[in-house]
Amino acid sequence: MVDSEKPKASLMRGLVLSPTVWLVGLGLVAVASMLVLMSEPLQPYLARGDLAPDFRLEGLDEGSRYDSSQMEGRVTLVNFWATWCRPCEEEMPAMERLYSELGGDEFTLLAISVDESTEDVAEFQERMGLTFPILLDPSQVTSTLYQTTGFPESFLIDQEGRIVERYVGPREWDHPDYVQRVKRLIEAGKRD
Repeated sequence: MVDSEKPKASLMRGLVLSPTVWLVGLGLVAVASMLVLMSEPLQPYLARGDLAPDFRLEGLDEGSRYDSSQMEGRVTLVNFWATWCRPCEEEMPAMERLYSELGGDEFTLLAISVDESTEDVAEFQERMGLTFPILLDPSQVTSTLYQTTGFPESFLIDQEGRIVERYVGPREWDHPDYVQRVKRLIEAGKRD
C-alpha cells in the first residue's frame, strides 16, 4: 500500500466503525420508517367494474352544487381537466359535440376543473362555448379520489355508478366509436 493510501483507508475504517455514523444512520432509518407509517394508506387502483367514488362539488354556475348521486341512472362521462392544459383545450370541442348529441336524461358529461381560479374557468367556458356542467375541484380532492395521473383524464361510468373505462389523455369524443359506446351503454341499461 502506498503511503498516501494509508490515511484514506484509516479514515474510512474509522468512519465505518464510528458510533456517531451508526447512530445517524439508524436515526435516518427511524425517521423514514415513521414517515411511511404515518402516510395515508394506499388505496387499490380504480379499475373497470369498481364503483365510482362519491363526490360533492360546487358548479361553475353560481350557487350550483353537484354530487355523484346525480349520476344515478345515467351514463356519465367524468372528465378531469385544467384551463392551462393544452390537450384538455383541444378535446373540449369534441366533448361539447358529444354532449350536444347525447346529453339529457340518459347521458351527462361532468367536466371537473382543477383550476384554482374560478374566473379562469368561467372565461374558458365562455371562450369555448361549453354548455355541459363544469364542476370546481381547486383542492383536487375529487381528482385524488379518482386517482388521476394527469390531465385530461376521463371516466365512463354506467347507470349503476360503475366504472366502464378510464381514458388517460385527450380523445375525439364525438368520433363514431365513442358515440356508439355511449349509446350501447344507454341501451344496455334499459334492458337491465
